[in-house]
Amino acid sequence: MRPTPPPRTYRVKSFGCQMNVYDGERMAELLGEQGIMPAPEGEEADLVVLNTCHIREKAAEKVYSDIGRLRREDGTSPLIAVAGCVAQAEGDEIMKRAPAVSMVVGPQAYHRLPAMIAEAVEGRRAVDTDMPAETKFDVLPARRKVGPSAFLTVQEGCDKFCTYCVVPYTRGAEVSRPFSDLVTEAHKLVEAGAREITLLGQNVNAWRDDSNRGLEKLIEALAAIPQLARIRYTTSHPNDMTPGLLEAHRDVPKLMPFLHLPVQAGNDRVLKAMNRSHTAENYLRILDEVRAMRPDIALSGDFIVGFPGETDVEFEDTLRLAEQVGYAQCFSFKYSARPGTPAATMDGQVPVEVMDERLQRLQAVLNASQLAFNQASVGQRCTVLVERKGKHPGQWLGKSPWLQSVHFTGEAEIGDLVEVELTEAGPNSLGARLVATAPA
Repeated sequence: MRPTPPPRTYRVKSFGCQMNVYDGERMAELLGEQGIMPAPEGEEADLVVLNTCHIREKAAEKVYSDIGRLRREDGTSPLIAVAGCVAQAEGDEIMKRAPAVSMVVGPQAYHRLPAMIAEAVEGRRAVDTDMPAETKFDVLPARRKVGPSAFLTVQEGCDKFCTYCVVPYTRGAEVSRPFSDLVTEAHKLVEAGAREITLLGQNVNAWRDDSNRGLEKLIEALAAIPQLARIRYTTSHPNDMTPGLLEAHRDVPKLMPFLHLPVQAGNDRVLKAMNRSHTAENYLRILDEVRAMRPDIALSGDFIVGFPGETDVEFEDTLRLAEQVGYAQCFSFKYSARPGTPAATMDGQVPVEVMDERLQRLQAVLNASQLAFNQASVGQRCTVLVERKGKHPGQWLGKSPWLQSVHFTGEAEIGDLVEVELTEAGPNSLGARLVATAPA
């Protein structure tokens, strides 16, 4: 690499999970602290950060495609940084295969991005995929202005070692951030304009502080912030759904009636092969308990079809569980082997065409459940957090307490909590009539 002028503009492209969205926001804040500004829409950036996700099928190959598309007509490229989980898993290989890349930085080291940019400007390429003892959160800049809904990472990493998953290898062991740090950051987010905070973690309900307080105690503390109206959390593991957290859904009004709790499969043999450490019966019992605490709760989950060795009969168990739960929302995926995971070398890899057929059948059930949930909401009144303008004059878009997308017309402002009556339901959104324009 030759020396290059210091970058004046940047663009961060984040892929995958909400944790990556949060990391992308923090990297943008970090670059802003260095005087590097977001590139105007439609203009090329001096620095592009590809914040990657290893959950995507053929994730590494897609990174190389993205890198190739950054090449300009004159044959040059911007400074390119590859960050995130693919960077962690493929660090040195990316440097070998993609000479245009200046920096590769893992998800636990992106606070070192300014120093790596300085090296790149001098013509040196750098890889940093360490998982340092010092926490990146201690050196990241203060939160800047945010939208009405903000993410707050409270826990990172995973100790569960599901046999299909790379997270323990790319994000490291489970680590909880300190209670006081999180309360302080939440206050700053609210001061910057957030009305809703979503607590994030690979296993967010595994969060514990030094006093062994669980996530429900953090939720209670955040609920005491006057201008914070809504609290959510994702993603949870069934093994960490404690009685205290279940009770928080009953006792904390600001905790929204929505629970994302992945099950992955409805058959116990498959769950054991996945190393999920719960059974279908355990999972359903947890859902019964949370519904008893909060009868109007909306349920969400994740499914994987075609896990190695899954039979037609075992897949039928998954279909039955999905039908029994009646999810308000759900994510479903075909199994995809990740190098280095135990499942990648298991016998009984399911043919792609079989996985395709199973996924279509499962998604038909899940889509019907989502539509039924939305249709059952018609006629109800609820508050909507206004997030942005719609496509039509006077139209606004926001989220219901149950995380449904809602559109309405009338007088409102971004960040308002308004009362609406839900009037029409589609598979992915609801229409509403504005009832009260004053923040609820």
